[in-house]
Amino acid sequence: MSEPVFGMDGASAREGIENWAAQVEAKAARYQRMQQQVSEVSSTASSRDGLVRVTVDSGGAVTDMTISDDVRRRSGSEVAAAVMSTIQRAQAGITEQVSAVMTETVGDDEDTVNAVTDSYRRRFPVPDEDADAEEEQPPDDDGTTYLR
Repeated sequence: MSEPVFGMDGASAREGIENWAAQVEAKAARYQRMQQQVSEVSSTASSRDGLVRVTVDSGGAVTDMTISDDVRRRSGSEVAAAVMSTIQRAQAGITEQVSAVMTETVGDDEDTVNAVTDSYRRRFPVPDEDADAEEEQPPDDDGTTYLR
């Protein structure tokens, strides 16, 4: 956005200021639209085994969670691990959506787009798939399948 040019005749200066003010208003409207659209972002993820499904809002807060009845055949630590890893994957899904909104609405301000996107990446990193991999073990005598 260009700055108004002063030091010209009165009519030209007034026109320059009016154009500059219109640009400022348009930019403010784009930032308000961006803020509104970012606040509407949500992300949903499911555990690989379908045990847990989690939805988070744009701030990463859990807004919905579904746990399958299969939870009865799992240990508490397995359920907790599935819940936590699914929350992390849902949160990691927010970043790209926010980045897309930022690019669409205020993409001409690369510094802001990069700063916000980087902030989301730091807050909600993509989980390490190797550390998070769930491998099924053979069923125990009672037919229960446990995850490592």
